[in-house]
Amino acid sequence: MLDLAIIGGGPAGLTVAGDLIQLGHQVTIFEAVHEMGGVLIYGIPEFRLPNAILDWEIAALERLGVEFVNNVVIGKTITMDDLFGKYGYSAIFIGTGAGLPKFMGIPGESLNGVYSANEFLTRINLMQAFEFPRAETPLKVGRRVAVIGSGNTAMDAVRSALRLGAERAMVVYRRSENEMTARIEEYEHAIEEGVEFHWLTNPIEVLGEDGWVTGLRCVKMKLGEPDDSGRARPIPIEGSEFVFPVDNVVLSIGTRPNPLLAKATPGLKTHAWGGLLVDERQVETSVHRVYAGGDAVTGAATVILAAGAGKRAAEAIHADLRKDEELAASG
Repeated sequence: MLDLAIIGGGPAGLTVAGDLIQLGHQVTIFEAVHEMGGVLIYGIPEFRLPNAILDWEIAALERLGVEFVNNVVIGKTITMDDLFGKYGYSAIFIGTGAGLPKFMGIPGESLNGVYSANEFLTRINLMQAFEFPRAETPLKVGRRVAVIGSGNTAMDAVRSALRLGAERAMVVYRRSENEMTARIEEYEHAIEEGVEFHWLTNPIEVLGEDGWVTGLRCVKMKLGEPDDSGRARPIPIEGSEFVFPVDNVVLSIGTRPNPLLAKATPGLKTHAWGGLLVDERQVETSVHRVYAGGDAVTGAATVILAAGAGKRAAEAIHADLRKDEELAASG
């Protein structure tokens, strides 16, 4: 069988690898950071997904013969052309996820003590910043932490802040509890642990002193008619500004695919928002024998959906490579 290169060692890539190696293909996963797992290792706290479970899954793939290559950024360290030409892979699967954080564009976002949720959780989960200075990556968590957003990642970030010693950890969200996007059980766990929730509250400025965060200026909101998302549109209430004294602000307002690989690969087409364009089967990109799945295609979604996309991609890749072999044999 033919060799396959997988870019990204997250849930989609790991699923593709497991399915294809059992179908007889040689599989190599290239991962940009020093650990495999993608969002499973850097984005999900250990109190929700113990690292031992992920380690067991990756070790099982290694026993099957999957090759792992860490600390390689495809598009920088190695190009896609290199994978096909220099290294001789027959097909490539892109499972690079959607790890580029979004920001609000409000004053003060560049102050020390402001983090994207991705950076905040990566420093904790992947780099063990809670063990600084034994671990080399620092993370300054003060007594008061505000997390902006209402999704599962926001819940992970705010609960992690409590575990790192925050005395007051709060979620700040511009809509109401009814529009919250987190799973209800994650919300309930956060309440049980003492997280504060400030609904209909929109940050408009991060305040600071000597380069460090000191507060979060907010305005109260009311809900109007539904917007394009189908949710009630938040409208500022005039004269309702106030300030939360905080030491950290964590922005958890969404992510999108990183454009690095697409920009470095001629012919690899994306949507305007950054997701890779795929064919009617939802697997092959605009470049022949380059496939993609998971958040790199759909934008930020769930681990289950990414794994499902990996399974569909594995079926399609196997079928296409078998056709290539049959054509080569008949020719």
